[in-house]
Amino acid sequence: MKIEPEQFNEYVKNNVFNTLNNYNLIEDQDKVMIGVSGGKDSILTLHMLHQYQQEVDIDFEIKAVCIDEGICGYREQGINSAKENCKNLDIPLVIHSFKDEWGYSLDEIHDLYKSTCMPCGVYRRYLLNKISDMYHCDKIATGHNMDDEIQSFLMTFARNDQNKFPKFMPALNRIHKNMVPRIKPLWQLPEKDVGIWCVVNNIPIHDEECPYSVTSLRSDVKLYLNKLEEKEKGIKKNIFDSFKETFKLPPKEVELTNCELCGQSTAKSPCKACVMTEEIKEKL
Repeated sequence: MKIEPEQFNEYVKNNVFNTLNNYNLIEDQDKVMIGVSGGKDSILTLHMLHQYQQEVDIDFEIKAVCIDEGICGYREQGINSAKENCKNLDIPLVIHSFKDEWGYSLDEIHDLYKSTCMPCGVYRRYLLNKISDMYHCDKIATGHNMDDEIQSFLMTFARNDQNKFPKFMPALNRIHKNMVPRIKPLWQLPEKDVGIWCVVNNIPIHDEECPYSVTSLRSDVKLYLNKLEEKEKGIKKNIFDSFKETFKLPPKEVELTNCELCGQSTAKSPCKACVMTEEIKEKL
């Protein structure tokens, strides 16, 4: 099928701008930190928020952060992509690594857990929030697309983790003064369209899969959903629309405190990152 670049770009822009507008993801005077890995999703988020900033009558500031997990032969390319795109758009970028924060890279601890994605996820979330709070940001924009949300929903559903159902929305409220809420501008955009946009516009991205992703449950769920989509086109969108309408649960009240070890906000002290750090020190 031939793609008309101008029409396709307008479709992507309308999809993302509708999410930003309909859910009031960005407001006047907001400081938004964009999590940029260098992959297609975060790079599209970077470009769309830059375009949104240029075209709408909202005065807001954007910065970018790239987390270097320390995956040799992989992360370097993502960092280069993040640097190039941020430079082209004149968006300030800060880079912070696991090694800077904890003294070891993901490569050095990858075999300590059943899935390498578990410590990576805990540490990435920790650093995204810590750095965004350090820069006094009001929101963190992530590149979660529609497929990511479906996968997360099904994983949560399978685990019966009902506390997470209210989080399946494109925006979360601030629940603690030091906990920066997330927004998801690509929430309604299918993953395949993200990839097509990068190709159509010749955008430099890091398009390799993380070598550790095969250890995760998400990888299996993603493969399963893609196979279903091949057999019945539109099934992923149907699942997305179903949970969007069904699981409109109000978030439960959460009392947060500060971690007794690192001082970051957490539901339980010590926080997951500090507990994991102590476990890793014992294993190394």
